[in-house]
Amino acid sequence: MDQQRLQEIRRSLHQIPEIGFKEVKTQAFLLEVIQNFHRSNIEIVKWRTGLFVLVKGTNPTKTIGYRADIDGLPIKEETGLSFHSRHDQYMHACGHDIHMTVALGMLDEISAYPIEDNVLFLFQPAEEGPGGAEPMMASEPFKQWRPDVIFALHIAPELPVGTVSSRTGILFANTSELFLDFHGKGGHAAYPHLTKDMIVTASYFVTQLQQIIARKIDPLDSGVITIGKMTAGTVQNIIAETARLEGTIRTLKPETMKDIKADLEQIIKGFELMHNCDIMLDYGATYYQVYNDHQTVELFKAALAQQDIRYVEANAAMTGEDFGYFLQDVPGFMYWLGVNSPYGLHHSKLNPDENAIEVGIRAGIATLKSL
Repeated sequence: MDQQRLQEIRRSLHQIPEIGFKEVKTQAFLLEVIQNFHRSNIEIVKWRTGLFVLVKGTNPTKTIGYRADIDGLPIKEETGLSFHSRHDQYMHACGHDIHMTVALGMLDEISAYPIEDNVLFLFQPAEEGPGGAEPMMASEPFKQWRPDVIFALHIAPELPVGTVSSRTGILFANTSELFLDFHGKGGHAAYPHLTKDMIVTASYFVTQLQQIIARKIDPLDSGVITIGKMTAGTVQNIIAETARLEGTIRTLKPETMKDIKADLEQIIKGFELMHNCDIMLDYGATYYQVYNDHQTVELFKAALAQQDIRYVEANAAMTGEDFGYFLQDVPGFMYWLGVNSPYGLHHSKLNPDENAIEVGIRAGIATLKSL
């Protein structure tokens, strides 16, 4: 597949971002592209809004998995691109349009020039939420074609095109969404003694959360609790009856995540008594850490040495990725692909350099031949 066609595919995908398990147009587009390859060694199974695509090997002894996530984000695009999102308030702001294009380029080449082993491409929905990896792994196609090893990439805006990065061990953190609903008693601002003010309660709660990190977590360990959104109140002279906090928890160890959640639940019990209110807790989507297998990372690095692709050692990051669930069960790794953008992941102006697509395809094909 030439550069122009890859660019066309990426730009078409960029215009139709869809959120988790609603990737109907995306699935249809992927199907059309793959079916137009007209290759007899390709077998396709639809799963919800995603796809399993098996490329049969010439003399298979194992199956190599490659995952590409396909969902977008509820972000209004502000890139000003001629091929900007046609879905208002939605955008491929995490580079999944690049991820899919790289996978399609790999699929085209590996089906035209098959290797000995089977290759299973997983076009996974709902990575950004509510989480597609776990249910995809529980599906019948995954069980039937279960890979022996698996890998994936994620774009890295801060890295130049032509550079990739990974590491053995922990790459991405354990993450959990966090939603808290406070219920008290509203009333007139002039009579606070007759109310249970949930703005005050929720505000105090936010400050107390940080005590978990400051005083409950080993200083040599790592944990983050961030409240990114607070919603409360209706008008300036009415005391708020309800408040809602939305945030995230991130840790480098699964055990630390359990400890933080246990401490959080204790704080909630205390607040309910202290402030005479009810607090409803929902953890939402929880993602397991991305922990890279040493052997497969070394094989990846050796494969890159045969290409004109620069490898740099990555640092562990507090970002989250539900690809970690695959790696919990199947050996493999994830790596960063440099796309040279001044705007970071989940930014409304993110526009990855499309020259990175060819780099990702070369790195992927070399890795498939090495694993």
